[in-house]
Amino acid sequence: MSGIRLWNGDIGDLEVDAIVVPATPTLWMTAGAAAAVKQRGGHGIEFEAVSLGPQHPGGAVATGAGTLPCRYVIHAVSLVVDRRTSAEAIDAATRSAMRLADGMGLREVAFPAMGSPVGDVTLEACAAVMLRAIRETLPGCTSVQDVVLALRGARTYEVFQAELERQREPDAVPVVPGAYAGLVGVMDPGAVRQGGAEPDAAAPEPARRDPWSPAPAPGAHRPEHRP
Repeated sequence: MSGIRLWNGDIGDLEVDAIVVPATPTLWMTAGAAAAVKQRGGHGIEFEAVSLGPQHPGGAVATGAGTLPCRYVIHAVSLVVDRRTSAEAIDAATRSAMRLADGMGLREVAFPAMGSPVGDVTLEACAAVMLRAIRETLPGCTSVQDVVLALRGARTYEVFQAELERQREPDAVPVVPGAYAGLVGVMDPGAVRQGGAEPDAAAPEPARRDPWSPAPAPGAHRPEHRP
């Protein structure tokens, strides 16, 4: 069964197929979640990432994970050079990371809160954009089954939990409406390292799954499902 789960803890502790970190177009891992991941997993992650840059805002690339317990690190370009971001950039980067993970045949992916506080976007906006992007992308995935939001601190967890509940309502109105035409789809995941092409238009549509269904029971260093 597939699902979206929240977990209060360090994304670097998770034994998942891939963790996502916010990135700038140059892919240097100098601040925020990316810097913490580099410190835990080794500088080789950054060296490999930089060799794949620069990338357009909204794109994503994958590297090895060094000494981290996950298999891959996905660098999602949600920040611009001055490390600021927007709802459009977060939306595009989240969707690109999901498509890339799916094209790589991965099952479980973990995201931090992208763009807050480093990117100067409020937690409320970050939660609204990320959860809607994941909710809309997950049912069309053929490989990705589970998405974990690794959140640090009680306030971050509570904001994402409240937004998750809000979006579960059948008449929920998007907090950030629009198609984000300025950035969505700028980077073709099929063109980046270890990426997967978009599904063939002639292929049958994969069975749609309910992203709100319960997730599998967690194991060691795996996120707990919290109602």
